[in-house]
Amino acid sequence: MQRFATPTGMSRRHFMSHMAGAAAFAGPALAMTRSLQAGAEAMRRNHKSAILLWMGGGPPTIDIWDQKPGAPTSGPFTQIGTAGNAQICEHLPQMASHMDKLSIVRSMSTREADHGRGTYYMHTGYVPNPNIEHPSYGSVVAHELEPFAKDLEIPPFVSIGGASAGPGFLGMSYAPFQVDSNGRVRNLEMQIENRRMAQRLALLDTIEQRFINERRGGSATEHARVLEKTRSLLSSDQMAAFNVNSEPQNIRERYGNTGFGRGCLLARRLVEAGVPFIEVGFGGWDLHQNCFDTLQTKLPQMDTAMSALMEDLYERGLLEDTVVIWMGEFGRTPRINDRTGRDHYARAWSAVVGGGGLNGGLAIGETNADGSRVVTEPYSAEDLMASVCKGLGISLQTTFTSGNGRPMKIANGGKVIPELFS
Repeated sequence: MQRFATPTGMSRRHFMSHMAGAAAFAGPALAMTRSLQAGAEAMRRNHKSAILLWMGGGPPTIDIWDQKPGAPTSGPFTQIGTAGNAQICEHLPQMASHMDKLSIVRSMSTREADHGRGTYYMHTGYVPNPNIEHPSYGSVVAHELEPFAKDLEIPPFVSIGGASAGPGFLGMSYAPFQVDSNGRVRNLEMQIENRRMAQRLALLDTIEQRFINERRGGSATEHARVLEKTRSLLSSDQMAAFNVNSEPQNIRERYGNTGFGRGCLLARRLVEAGVPFIEVGFGGWDLHQNCFDTLQTKLPQMDTAMSALMEDLYERGLLEDTVVIWMGEFGRTPRINDRTGRDHYARAWSAVVGGGGLNGGLAIGETNADGSRVVTEPYSAEDLMASVCKGLGISLQTTFTSGNGRPMKIANGGKVIPELFS
């Protein structure tokens, strides 16, 4: 499993070195950095959000979204009809009734079949480069939607249940704020009295200001902004959005008593609060062996949580302004190996996307009879993200400037998937 690095100049150790007494802020403070507002009805009505359901490990989409009945590559599961125009796996009966709201992109064809490189590529649209750290899509969306949420206090990019890719050259103001599936935030519980903490924060302010005045680079300014946002967050009533246990029991049961279920419920709460980008991690898809036995457990968990999320977003009037993306770093081989598993495969696989005004109910693109290659227009991470940006109202003409002065187009210049909008 890849561990995403903290950008240079903003490591946990570097921040802690300013003042040991502020250690309680070191991890989460780096990500608590842009204002978002919860509670404004107009903002909830007009604000755009995206939820990425991240299937870490590379799920076998040939057994889930693009089955090949009768082919030698087919697994043991049958297909069922849906509310849309596609058939899906029998172990997703609840999702079947919501597939009119989502479309399956069956012609994903990408370039990286290594976990670390594939995760980076699918989160950024770029292959890893030792000379530059690219911003993740979550950071990009948070950056672009911030002007519409500048008075808010909850972080604009929240990663639930695991790490996500970092902000790259956009800076730590757009880093993911990591919580567990219960909404708990590491290092946010203070172990000292308020008076002493206030003294330590004042001293840290003095140190930061000296670094800024001495013009030692951008890190000191970034630290100071982090500290200011941390102070606001620590006393904010808006942190209540992270309390999934405040939901009625019947709602919590609807999502399922699993980490992924609680994560999806938390994602809905954060959309209501106006957070632009939420990632919910659901790992364990690296199925080199015992693929089908494992899927009989994992798919029902996914079915329960994901269908509850879609139902909730729709019934609360949030889906029209919320794009939902389901994907992993790649798919898995059509060939079933001698351990009853499937190996890494990026040449032909599926992703799922909907909401935010995108067309639902479609099966977009096609693979051949055994699922080994795409036979229609292939789509990439860049194309998927360009489509998400369009659904969120983000201009595809947006260009960023990297740390080395190089211009970079949003979504790495990807093309919109036309079926999602025609």
